[in-house]
Amino acid sequence: VQLQASGGGSVKAGDSLRLSCAVSGRSFSTYVIGWFRQAPGKEREFVAAIGRSGSTYYAGSVQGRFTISRDGAKNTVALQMNSLKPEDTAVYYCAAVFSLLDIHRDYDIPTTYNDWGRGTQVTVSS
Repeated sequence: VQLQASGGGSVKAGDSLRLSCAVSGRSFSTYVIGWFRQAPGKEREFVAAIGRSGSTYYAGSVQGRFTISRDGAKNTVALQMNSLKPEDTAVYYCAAVFSLLDIHRDYDIPTTYNDWGRGTQVTVSS
């Protein structure tokens, strides 16, 4: 599948942004979709994932502030980011992995995912 992330931008602390990941290809419903981010000089880290049924999983650092959702009619996955902090500044990537189960057991590991979109920059100033 091909993925394209969009919606990044520059905001102030406390603001919100909504990222979108457009997924093209076959059988959108059979893919687990994850969001990851990478700040300069740091490793890529897990942000959130959504299973085939819509089950959701979050990193502790974003729990309660970010919400991931999927729209099967539009083949898109959104990441609503509220109460943004300067430490959320990073390039955000969406990724997909085919799964027979609702969620891949290693959903929070980047190497689990086969397909990646280009990132979108999120910058949060204090």
